[in-house]
Amino acid sequence: MKDFLWIFITATVMMFSILFFIRENPFDTTSFLSFEEREMVAWQRARMQIHPGRTNPLETFKNMQKNSELLKNINSHILIGAPPMKKKLLTIGISSVQHPHGSSLLDTLQSLFFASSSSERKHFIVVVHLADPDPKWLGQMISNISTLFKLYIQAGQLVVINTPLTSYLLLNNLKKNFNDIPAHVAFYSKQKMDYAFLMNFATNHSDYFLMIADDVKCAPGFVTQIATIVSAWENRLWMTLNFSQLGFIGKLFHTRDLPRLVQFLLLFCQEMPCDYLLSNFYDLLIQQTPIQFFPSLFQPMGNYSFEGKFKSLKDKEFEENDPSSPSNPAASIYTNLKVANISVLVNAYSLDKNFFYAKSAEAGNHLTVVLDVPARVSRVQVLTGSHLKGKNHLEEGQVELGYDATNRVHDCDDYILLGLLENGTLNKQVLSTESGKKVKCVRLLVIATPPSGIIVRHINLWTK
Repeated sequence: MKDFLWIFITATVMMFSILFFIRENPFDTTSFLSFEEREMVAWQRARMQIHPGRTNPLETFKNMQKNSELLKNINSHILIGAPPMKKKLLTIGISSVQHPHGSSLLDTLQSLFFASSSSERKHFIVVVHLADPDPKWLGQMISNISTLFKLYIQAGQLVVINTPLTSYLLLNNLKKNFNDIPAHVAFYSKQKMDYAFLMNFATNHSDYFLMIADDVKCAPGFVTQIATIVSAWENRLWMTLNFSQLGFIGKLFHTRDLPRLVQFLLLFCQEMPCDYLLSNFYDLLIQQTPIQFFPSLFQPMGNYSFEGKFKSLKDKEFEENDPSSPSNPAASIYTNLKVANISVLVNAYSLDKNFFYAKSAEAGNHLTVVLDVPARVSRVQVLTGSHLKGKNHLEEGQVELGYDATNRVHDCDDYILLGLLENGTLNKQVLSTESGKKVKCVRLLVIATPPSGIIVRHINLWTK
């Protein structure tokens, strides 16, 4: 499959060398190319014939982008909200159209905002592209979103846009690939343009862009999970990080790569569905294989439909809140907190109703669980404070996962942030790739001195 696109590029280059095909064709994707670009493609064809073994797909694509007019006619309008004044960490993009079974966009937005804390929401903006031209549907969605999500709009966390049909390619005489019926080809061709226009709008508002669908449920704390992974991969080369196995859902990009991806989607919008096309785009930026994290952070809510036909679409790697009991494998506990005389440190990790009490704590203090045998930890839960009196919470603290390459006895040599405590608690899944390292340490770190002593009721671990 991944070689298909370069076969197509080669054929396209050869075709454009003939002057007949340089002529304007209103039903062809290449009608967006300028005359100079078409001449360049013809030159590429001659170059490939002379030096066929020295052709570089990335260089070919870069040349196709030079002086490009593909984005010249794009004129997306803001319907609701306003772009952020300052650059955010993350833009979450959703493109939505009408569906025969009804729209789930409002439920998706509800899940997205409910699955993120107030502190997490400060670091992202949601951009919704209402990509259906039906004025009645547009008016209804604008009204519903304005009413239900007023607080998020006023906080600058939600923007809704629309792109007029004049920016779209004509969807007549489309190519028939993979034995698809014409309606399928038209649907997927327009969908790629919908995505491209959304990404084009989102290019300058954040460091990263996350694409999700308009009918998904979001895992609690997904923003912190993604931020943690981004931090851990900061010094590694990647083009896309996948937080769902399905289609174009849960795909994370650097925003600096979006302009190239936008033009890629527009240039080849007739060739194949987005997820297949994306696998070819990997090759352009030298990412050989997808980088997939488990468990998935996004789950389709119900059934996928096309032309009134329904079929189940579920991500098997998405985990609901695990109702099973924690496993808490054998471990040693270490701390530099001031322990009360009557308190027992191991109670912080026990599975009974006992608890650990520290009479005072300062910024930089920690309580660290060191597993006897490193394990694949799938979920971590930390509960502080008295559940009866509602006191002695650790309000400002964070939980970190530790890995060890030097066989330390009482500690680890490499920690990454799992998440911040919210109201004295944390309950998060742990993402990892198939080749992910095993966790040796789980550290509760005090990041600001609390006004009184703290209670650590439970540090619970689930392992695979």
